[in-house]
Formats: sequence, C-alpha cells, structure tokens
Amino acid sequence: MAPVAIVCSQDAELYMILEHILGVDGYRTVLAANTEEAAERTRQASPAAVILDCRPDGLPVATLCAQLKQDSATDDVMLVALIAPGAEDQHIALLKAGVDDSLVRPLVPARLLSSLRSPRTSRASSNVQSRQVLNFGDIELRPDSFRVRRGERDLQMGAIEFRLLRHLLEHPRQVFGREQLIAAAWPNNIHVDARTVDVHVSRLRKSLRKLAPGVSIRTVRSAGYMLEGTSNP
Repeated sequence: MAPVAIVCSQDAELYMILEHILGVDGYRTVLAANTEEAAERTRQASPAAVILDCRPDGLPVATLCAQLKQDSATDDVMLVALIAPGAEDQHIALLKAGVDDSLVRPLVPARLLSSLRSPRTSRASSNVQSRQVLNFGDIELRPDSFRVRRGERDLQMGAIEFRLLRHLLEHPRQVFGREQLIAAAWPNNIHVDARTVDVHVSRLRKSLRKLAPGVSIRTVRSAGYMLEGTSNP
C-alpha cells in the first residue's frame, strides 16, 4: 500500500505541485483545507507524513503540530513545514510544537523528498518524545517547551543555537564536524558555510559560559566540536 502524505493547505496550486512531486516517490496525497480537517484525516489515515503550509496570516499550523504531537495516536507521524517568504518567524513556534523538519520556500523537490526519507528527522522526533528533559552537568534542556535553564535561571537563545545545544546534549563528549551540525540544526534547503557554523557555535559557547561555566564546547582541531564538562550519572 502506498504511503499517505496529508497536505494541510488552502493553496490548490501548491497541493497539485506536491501531489506530483510526492507521487513520483510513491506517495498518495490527501488534501486538508484547514487544521481541523488535517487532524481528523491524520487520525483516520495514519499517514507517513503531514506537510504544513506555513505562510503569514495563514492557517495556525503550529497549533496543529502541537496537537498531533501530543496525541498518542498521531505523535509518531512526521511533520514537515514549508515556510513561505515572510513567515520565517514561525520557526521557533514550530520547534516548540515539535515539528520534525522545516523547509524554507521556494520549494526544492529533492530537499522535500530527502527530508521525508531522512532517518535524522524521525530519530529526532523519537528522541524528543522519549526524553522530554536533557541534562548535562547542571544544565537542563526541555525540547517540548524550548527552554534551557540552570537552577532558576533561563538561558535565552535563537532557534539555531537551541538545535545545536540539543544535538550536543544528546551526544555529550562526541565530536561533530560542521556538516553534521548543519544537518542537525539548519533546515535542509538553506545553504550554510563553515564560517556560519563557527559563528553560531561561538554564540552558544558564550551563552554557556555565562549560564554554566562548568559546561563548555571544545574545538577539536581538524575534526569539529564537542560538549564537555561534568555530566550527570
């Protein structure tokens, strides 16, 4: 039986484009014109993925995303957001809601198909569901509420730094090259160079120094970066 992909969108042209792209890869697409219909169809069809059309003043897709991730009947469905120009500020809300991946438009078909095939996004979803709190030293990260704290102090950071820290906390004392960090922290269809990675790691490193001096990100020459410090047992 062909895997089902539900497209939550009010844009018929976008749906037809996605129907063609996904059909080539063996998917059967189903249109949901609003979030209520998308939630109902997801519970009924047990789809492989739900594709969310995110645009300024559009459907409340972050609310739908959170609803699906909080329902045990739908929490393992992959959620992929297509973010239209002007709606980039939805990234953080979608992260908080549990989206598995987000792609900034214009749509690159190969990127979308790669996202749907990627074990990285499904593993990330499983990790968030199975480990609602990540700890290292006296740092606590809560993926579900997009919060990083030490004791009673919260650490404010951008979406990229949050994703980087989450990935490093999931694999402490493991060295990651820049390409691996790009795959973990950036949307698939955004070109990122090595210098950009270094800038975001530097920002994260400075934030950690202020919040938790006992936890640090070490540069491993010719290899990448690793999180080190005194972790909890």
